[in-house]
Amino acid sequence: MRYIVSITRRAQKELARLPEKEYKHVRYAIFALARNPRPRGCLKLIAREGWRIRVGKYRVIYEIDDKQRSVVVLHVGLRRDVYRQ
Repeated sequence: MRYIVSITRRAQKELARLPEKEYKHVRYAIFALARNPRPRGCLKLIAREGWRIRVGKYRVIYEIDDKQRSVVVLHVGLRRDVYRQ
């Protein structure tokens, strides 16, 4: 079963600011979350709710709702920026 992937407005803006090459890689990784919301290498965050995947030097922070079968992407950006709330 597939999950529904939605992206918050903030994450959409962060994604749009990425260089074109990285944008394509990150976009592909986000779409892949529909098939597998917990891919190899993902980590559950400790300091706050959610999960994270690495895409090169960028991070995608997201939440998973298994009951609704949905994934909500919260933040996209460089490591030094994405963990700040």
